[in-house]
Amino acid sequence: MVSVLISVAMVPMALTASSTPEFSVPSRVRLRDLFRRSPLGVAGVAAFDKAVLAYEPVWAIGTGKTATPAQAQEVHGLLRARIAEKDGNMGACLRILYGGSVKAANAAELFAMQDVDGGLVGGASLNGEEFRRICEAGRQQGS
Repeated sequence: MVSVLISVAMVPMALTASSTPEFSVPSRVRLRDLFRRSPLGVAGVAAFDKAVLAYEPVWAIGTGKTATPAQAQEVHGLLRARIAEKDGNMGACLRILYGGSVKAANAAELFAMQDVDGGLVGGASLNGEEFRRICEAGRQQGS
């Protein structure tokens, strides 16, 4: 299965594609506004049926900075709860990835959070040993 990063404008196309849509959530958007403009607000909970949701704080992109595990959990928990309000099963089954500078040094702590289901790994994937250690952290946490 292939994951693709899509924008809200691409939701109708992604829902008809054979790939798994991946929705990226920018952190600078206030969460209450997010759901009006997100796939949840635009296409409803059905948009998440075969989706993978990724959260990456805007301030983490290209900076090497990472949210604390507690910060990541807080946002992931809010996202999951909001979707569960519409469909409890979907909220429980949806995979939500953290994408803000995941590294071998922080992967195990991030993946240990209840609502963090894995990582959207960027630059760290370019180093084979670093990426292997991130994958191992995911395997140990069951992500």
